[in-house]
Amino acid sequence: MSNIKIIPLGGVRESGKNMYVVEVDELIFVLDCGLQYPESEMLGIDVVIPDFTYLEQNKNRIAGIFLTHGHEDAVGALPYFLENIDAPVFGTELTIELAKLSVENTGLHPGYDNYHVINEKAEIEFENVVVKFFRTTHSIPDSVGISIQTTDGAIIYTGDFKFDQSATSMYQTDFAKIAEIGSGNVLALLSDSSDAESDVENVSDLKVAEEMIDTLHNANGRVIISAVASNIMRIQQAFDAAHQTKRKVFLTGPKLVQIVDTAIKLGKLVLPSKDVIVTEKELERYRDDELVILETGLSGEPIESLQRMSTQKHRQVNIKEGDLVYITTTPSTMMETTVAKTKNMLYRAGATVKEISDTFQSSGHATPNDLKLMINLLKPKYFIPVQGEYRLLAAHADLANQVGIPYKNIFIPGKGDVIEYSKDRMRVSGQVPAGNVLIDGIGVGDIGSIVLRDRKLLSEDGIFIAVVTISRRQSKILSGPEIISRGFVYMKASEDLIEESQKLVTKVVQDNLEDKDFEWSKLKQEIRETLSRYLFEKTKRRPVILPIIMEASSYGKK
Repeated sequence: MSNIKIIPLGGVRESGKNMYVVEVDELIFVLDCGLQYPESEMLGIDVVIPDFTYLEQNKNRIAGIFLTHGHEDAVGALPYFLENIDAPVFGTELTIELAKLSVENTGLHPGYDNYHVINEKAEIEFENVVVKFFRTTHSIPDSVGISIQTTDGAIIYTGDFKFDQSATSMYQTDFAKIAEIGSGNVLALLSDSSDAESDVENVSDLKVAEEMIDTLHNANGRVIISAVASNIMRIQQAFDAAHQTKRKVFLTGPKLVQIVDTAIKLGKLVLPSKDVIVTEKELERYRDDELVILETGLSGEPIESLQRMSTQKHRQVNIKEGDLVYITTTPSTMMETTVAKTKNMLYRAGATVKEISDTFQSSGHATPNDLKLMINLLKPKYFIPVQGEYRLLAAHADLANQVGIPYKNIFIPGKGDVIEYSKDRMRVSGQVPAGNVLIDGIGVGDIGSIVLRDRKLLSEDGIFIAVVTISRRQSKILSGPEIISRGFVYMKASEDLIEESQKLVTKVVQDNLEDKDFEWSKLKQEIRETLSRYLFEKTKRRPVILPIIMEASSYGKK
């Protein structure tokens, strides 16, 4: 009997940032290594990644990182992971190429080349463990699920998946392989919960392709298709629809061009004609009704890019009268307000807007019937819903119970929970360090809750600065106080407030200079407290207060 532990380091009780650890005796298998895009209150943060502390502490035990597909919620954190941990990376051909792009674009681990390309037939043998794979359907080719075969049964991780009976060969699920795995002993299933609450089943991607052709055919001007850069299926549909309606496609942004070039090189994206793609210089040769603009935005996020287009700030293409903006992504719940705001901006700029979600439920994730089918095919003893916020994990747990798994065998984990199997029983046995690591520019983890709180305060109430030059030997103020306000009040319209603030600072400074037990920290703290009370009384706002006290002596600036 093996000692088995399953530890989610991300991807549970949240959207994105998928990373799951499976320990079998002394070996550690890392499943996916994804990032998450920041929520609106994370001001200035570029991306969020998992906390790798536990893996860094046990890096000599890591057998490898196994990737399910090439989206950034599965591969985006890899550059930061490899910066401190040298471990082999396994994935399908397209997944590995996109992972390489992610690593190379950050520049964090130049020269890393420990990549291993697998396919659905591969079997990788370790001591007491065999890692197998099975093809799944997602919005990107080369998507796979992972099976970790142990002496006590298989640990299955589905990755992102859905079932589509009419999927093309490049996207087809290997039902026979899944059923074969399910005919054996499946100890635990970790399954995608992203659409566990959906009331509507996904339509076939053939229907989506037909809808896109119809939309382009009926449009009288340019069509700006908004999609996620790594949604290869949607990009393929855009190329095919453009070709059938005799339009040309312009790709905006270097990242989209990189992904398209990579997919074409590997044969995962097929151009319907050699001249379907045009360059920026060639745009003027075509009428508006002959063009499709494929817009994915920075980091694959199209919504912010559409906002820049609507305000005429996009560096390549801007919205003009007669444009149709076709949003082909299904926004998450937390993005609905942003999408509504963006649509309003696009209409004001002269465009009309159509969303694919207005017509169909079209997602790369399994809806309830598909989720229950996956559980029935694999017949796991224990079930662990992953990839989703808590309500989605809970909904998926209910679905598992509906098909016969008792609630006592279902675990809804938090980040860092250790789910351990020993003595023929699975239970939560402890916790390891886990949480969010914030990336801001080249800074990794140097932004914490205090800095975010200060940024939030600055964004809401601004900053109030008091500058004073003093002489302790003469016990007097040499210059100031000078008051500077940014984002708090308009100074020219608040002369009384500024003047009274100067008087308060003067009194505090003078009182401290006359105190025999003068302390710099006490002086600054009293200025903050005095100004804070006064400003809140007058404005009911609390700006960040920054006292700058300088001493004109050999002691220099304090």
